[in-house]
Amino acid sequence: MPIDESVRQAILGAVPSLRAFAISLCGSVDRADDLVQETLVRALANIDSFQPGTNMAAWLFTILRNHFRSEYRKRRREVEDNDGHYAETLKSQPEQHGRVEFTEFRAALAKLPTDQREALILVGASGFSYEEAAHICGCAVGTIKSRVNRARTRLAELMAIDGAEDFGPDQATRAVLVGNDRN
Repeated sequence: MPIDESVRQAILGAVPSLRAFAISLCGSVDRADDLVQETLVRALANIDSFQPGTNMAAWLFTILRNHFRSEYRKRRREVEDNDGHYAETLKSQPEQHGRVEFTEFRAALAKLPTDQREALILVGASGFSYEEAAHICGCAVGTIKSRVNRARTRLAELMAIDGAEDFGPDQATRAVLVGNDRN
């Protein structure tokens, strides 16, 4: 949609004042220029909301100020780490190992008999108690406990796991293997 020439001139006429205001807010010419550019992009994208006959500069300044405040709130939650010292203290487990283990786990889980797999998922992964799982499956609580125990034992055999520490840092998977024995 073409912009009316008077609107275009009003926007262009406000740019030096917008830039000066942005510099006073940011304290950095580069950040101020980015802020002005983003203000102009937003103004042009929403030009239909501008009321003709009102103050174009005031409307643009409001957009600039609101965007600056939004960016400020976001930056407040961020940690500035110019020298990388803070980043060095952060650690996370590598995802590759967990993905391989999860793929192996899913393959082993698929090899279980359906009734054992169902019981194990209900109790170990979904967090249902043995009583709730028994009700869902329409069988006795002892049957569910037996199925879960046999499923855990068979999974450990299929995956050559002697204990939960042999499997990665994933707590949900450990719960399936070790048990979430809620009665």
